[in-house]
Amino acid sequence: MIAETSFATLWSVLDQTGTLRPDDRVPTGDDALDLRAAYRDMVLARRIDTEAIALQRQGELGLWPSLLGQEAAQVGAGSAVRPQDVVFPTYREHAVAWCSGVDPVQLLGLFRGTTMGGWDPRERNFNLYTLVIGAQTLHGVGYAMGIVRDRAVGTGDPDRDRAVLVFLGDGALSEGETNEAFVWAAAQHLPVVFFCQNNQWAISAPFSVQSRVPAAERARGFGMPGVRVDGNDVIACHAVTREALATARSGGGPTLIEAVTYRRNPHTTSDDDGRYRAEQDNREWAAKDPIERLRALLCNENSPQPLDRAFFSDLAREEDELAERLRSGCRALPVPEPGDPFRYTLRDLPRDLARQMNEHRAFVAGAEGGLS
Repeated sequence: MIAETSFATLWSVLDQTGTLRPDDRVPTGDDALDLRAAYRDMVLARRIDTEAIALQRQGELGLWPSLLGQEAAQVGAGSAVRPQDVVFPTYREHAVAWCSGVDPVQLLGLFRGTTMGGWDPRERNFNLYTLVIGAQTLHGVGYAMGIVRDRAVGTGDPDRDRAVLVFLGDGALSEGETNEAFVWAAAQHLPVVFFCQNNQWAISAPFSVQSRVPAAERARGFGMPGVRVDGNDVIACHAVTREALATARSGGGPTLIEAVTYRRNPHTTSDDDGRYRAEQDNREWAAKDPIERLRALLCNENSPQPLDRAFFSDLAREEDELAERLRSGCRALPVPEPGDPFRYTLRDLPRDLARQMNEHRAFVAGAEGGLS
């Protein structure tokens, strides 16, 4: 059973200086987080973010929602997922997508307007990005209901038991869909973990105007445990997510995790965050940078997984190669065929929808002919 943390404090094991505090809740041995891999994932996820912002500024993307500052929360949670688990993201889980094996070029298609998704969710058990705030919470709960009916939870078979990991931001806590999802998940004791990245801002609305208590404390009202964790501590985020998913798989029901972090970039590239928050806050959170915190641990001579110069040089080269692939891959994304929205709506295309598709194709062809 998940042990609730004190809502007055954040549970953390890795402080801002890179000092690791021993704690029995941190998994060890084969279950421990691979710190070198986590550092690599965080660095590469940030490079994906940086390149996507540059592509948007160059007119190659219509929009981009940055994850800067949230890498530890996402990599920590994403690395706790087993292959049979299913992830329901928002539109900012670029690091989770990376950990799930999604090609980052495919992430760009949605924001370039060339696709409604870009990848097959069944191949990675990572669902398509959800732009409607909070909608993915109900999607995840519905999927968890299916897992229960498939009798793929609480069997004791580690290869069969499954769980659902739903990501949401603090803004989604104010949406009706999210609260409905909490009600259904708790009432039906479903195998779902809600991972809320409380990055302090729902666009321009601070968390203080949405809730008078920490997000994790609200879980009690729905009848499920809540856990509040330092969202800039990748080790702690991995530990609590791993524990919550294990509880869900075993039939122990849902958990709400609140990972407290900070969105250091604007909400999206179309947002001017200077109009509603102080630059001083950003500087303070920059000093808590999750990547630098883990780097400090790994560069310590007493580190459990020390890094050497070769690791950093190889990673820098991998960063540059990834950046080049993103730039060339973005520009090479194919223009969608006019019939695509119809073909991907239903598995078997009804006659009326096929007729509409042909009419739409003819209209587009006629419009293009007129332009030429």
